[in-house]
Amino acid sequence: MIQLTRLNHVPFFLNPDLVEQIERTPDTVIRLTTGVRFVVVEQPEVVVERIIAYRQRVVRGAISAEAAENAQPPALPDGGE
Repeated sequence: MIQLTRLNHVPFFLNPDLVEQIERTPDTVIRLTTGVRFVVVEQPEVVVERIIAYRQRVVRGAISAEAAENAQPPALPDGGE
């Protein structure tokens, strides 16, 4: 989720996976795949930067989880034989 601000300065969180279009009219209007529209104070470039940062965090988390799953357990001591 990314945090944005409505024109009345009330913050809200938006699922960036639902964003279909962002336009400047001169306000920033975000249209979702559901047809819902939000008008926000952030510039379109800022919204795009937040979406990119969100997706980077998701990918980094997936890579970390995969690495943890594939990690080899530490070798056990030989047992003195």
